[in-house]
Amino acid sequence: MPTDRPAIVAKVLQGALVVSALAGAFVGLWSLVFVALAALALTYLPHYVAHLTGVRLPRSFLSAIVFFIFATVFLGEAFDFYERYWWWDIALHFGSAVSFGMFGFLFIFMLFEGDRYAAPPLAIAFLSFCVAMSVGAIWEIFEFAMDQIFGLNMQKSGLIDTMYDLIVDMAGATLGATAGFLYLKGQQMGGLGGALEDFVRLNKRLFAKIRDR
Repeated sequence: MPTDRPAIVAKVLQGALVVSALAGAFVGLWSLVFVALAALALTYLPHYVAHLTGVRLPRSFLSAIVFFIFATVFLGEAFDFYERYWWWDIALHFGSAVSFGMFGFLFIFMLFEGDRYAAPPLAIAFLSFCVAMSVGAIWEIFEFAMDQIFGLNMQKSGLIDTMYDLIVDMAGATLGATAGFLYLKGQQMGGLGGALEDFVRLNKRLFAKIRDR
């Protein structure tokens, strides 16, 4: 049964952040304390926002969000994984694009109130793809702005880094949109389709016209 309670993986990662913050305070490494506490606060944000909006998030969604925050904010910044592993940024871009593609699908499908027979699968998949790509493009604009305004180096090699990121975003967005397309066709793409199904079951009031397959 799908549930909106945090999965054990999320609790373990949150526990690791607490331990890291305490260890950092013990040795006087305050930058680690700050990053760990910031990451910890962000892991609780999705559940809080979901509560305010009345949306219930499945365990798979909560676990994915917590892991992403842990990987980007904590491992990426505190332990410099972006510099240590060349593929770290690529993997996170791909994963986030898949997620935004799925979120885009769920939002658009919600506008049809879950009526899979009225929702054109190909059109919804394309719009889901566009949502994920738009988020990716906005992020690249944000990186450019930070570099220009504050003299940071978020874009690394500039245009080449931006284009690689967008290409990876495109691949992830395609996968996320395809999962939504197959869902409307009554098929599943592994765990992605199952996650979509769990979200719909937990939020039936948002998909009033949903019909069992």
